[in-house]
Amino acid sequence: MPHFKITLAYDGTPYHGWQIQPGLATVQGTLAEAIHRIADERVLPQGSGRTDTGVHALGQVASVTVVAPIPAERLHRALNHCLPNSIRVLGVEETPETFHARHSAVSKTYEYRIFPAHGPNAICPPTLAPFVWPCPWPLEIDAMQCAAARVIGTHDFTAFAAAPSSAEDTPATYVRTITHSQWEAKGDLLLYRVSGSGFLHRMVRNLVGTFVQCCAGRRDPNSIAALLASRDRTLAGPTAPPTGLFLVSVDYPPFKSSASQHVEDEEAMQEKASY
Repeated sequence: MPHFKITLAYDGTPYHGWQIQPGLATVQGTLAEAIHRIADERVLPQGSGRTDTGVHALGQVASVTVVAPIPAERLHRALNHCLPNSIRVLGVEETPETFHARHSAVSKTYEYRIFPAHGPNAICPPTLAPFVWPCPWPLEIDAMQCAAARVIGTHDFTAFAAAPSSAEDTPATYVRTITHSQWEAKGDLLLYRVSGSGFLHRMVRNLVGTFVQCCAGRRDPNSIAALLASRDRTLAGPTAPPTGLFLVSVDYPPFKSSASQHVEDEEAMQEKASY
């Protein structure tokens, strides 16, 4: 049975997040329905992570196994034909059945976009509003960058994690490794880019909310280390709105395609037969 890695981008505005929910439009549910229309199979694609309501993706990854012998190229075209314009499949490739979009991931990158809406003339265009946080407070990028640099490395991020909704949602560990954490000004926007081994629920949005406080005179940027050590969510800043958050990419170890593995198996069999 073919096993696929599906890379997709989506506008999260019309959806109640990634994870399927009864009676609600979700990205996972919409993708599963498209696969059903194509292959006449009820399968649930597994995502690299669960984005919240209103959160967007530039490079979400899903894995799925189907019974029908559909070539990857055909599935790619068929999915974009069936899916709404708010979800676009960027690529489909056949993978070993051991590949799992979430469990096989080694790192992720997120981006958060802020439109500085401080002052009487700072009006966020309505076409941009669903994809940014129109922040009404004065922002100073150097203060935010000073705070952002403090989270690079391996830390316990309990202070920046949302409380789990159930026992099964409780992570085995709150320790994560952040390899990149940086703000930059780009046009009219302030962009925060963060990469790491993994992220806790609402961790990036909680980081952004705290960083913004650092340039609003409510928090010292140098207090981030003490905040991490406290492991107390109530001491961190507010959760930034979901609209500004994008899942940019998910990284995986290299794997051999089914075709190349088949060639190697054939060569190995021929070599063994020659002995």
